[in-house]
Amino acid sequence: MTGKGGVGKTTVAAALGLAAARTGRRTIVCEVAEQDRMSRAFAREGVRPEQEVQLADGLWAITIDPQAALEEWLRKQVGGPALKVLGHSHAFQYFIAAAPGAKELITIAKIWELAQTERWNRGSDTYDLVVVDAPASGHGIGMLTTPRTFGEIARVGPIRRQAYKVSEMLADPRRTGYVAVALPEEMPVTETIELEARLRAEIGLGLDAIVMNAMWPERFSSADVTKLRAAAGNGFDEASLGAVRAALSVHERVKAQRTHVRRLEAATDAPVTPLPFVFESELGLADYEHLADELLA
Repeated sequence: MTGKGGVGKTTVAAALGLAAARTGRRTIVCEVAEQDRMSRAFAREGVRPEQEVQLADGLWAITIDPQAALEEWLRKQVGGPALKVLGHSHAFQYFIAAAPGAKELITIAKIWELAQTERWNRGSDTYDLVVVDAPASGHGIGMLTTPRTFGEIARVGPIRRQAYKVSEMLADPRRTGYVAVALPEEMPVTETIELEARLRAEIGLGLDAIVMNAMWPERFSSADVTKLRAAAGNGFDEASLGAVRAALSVHERVKAQRTHVRRLEAATDAPVTPLPFVFESELGLADYEHLADELLA
């Protein structure tokens, strides 16, 4: 799940995770920004970044720590003694920190691992669905192409094999779906259209769905708007006139939203699902549950 920065990807990822869990699928929402917003939203603060924490029935979350994911992968590949040597090697740590795309490869390999029935660590939970709160559009596409790049560079060995497995999954429409989150505004809609074009060019797949987030409700009928426009010219006192103008402003915003949605629908093949604007400074569990209801409606 990706989209322009600030469109509400994490909010929609949480709502989608809740919705999927309600249908009986064991779901984990995966954050890659190392901010752990999911756990805080569900009042599960104080967990380690790499910990898979249960948020609700059938719903878990994890914030990927690239260093922890790397150590987990190395443990699977080379075993304990060699892992200790590599873990304390300054040269190796410098390579991981400095190599372009290394952290992205490690991160997306961990996402791949979460989707497997046989996990790197035996006894780990398995999931039916992994919802990825990916970076914003530009960086997100870069992360998706990293495995292919590393696979071409590393001609043999475990990195080559791992990169190939991840690339294969990302390009398989039976296992991976791409969801964009947008706002009903010009720039987010433009970026979503460009995102689908880049996905097709870089990955070979288009968007499976688009969530149009933060849609304001239409509060006024056509008759109401006619009356409001007439009232605006009737010389009310300043307070009353301000209220009328505010109501007309809301109507114009809603009308503009519809224009942006139609433009997006005309330019992409993916279905567009609206989510309502939540008029709260901070979202709580009840808000996420309401958004999950909307996604399931």
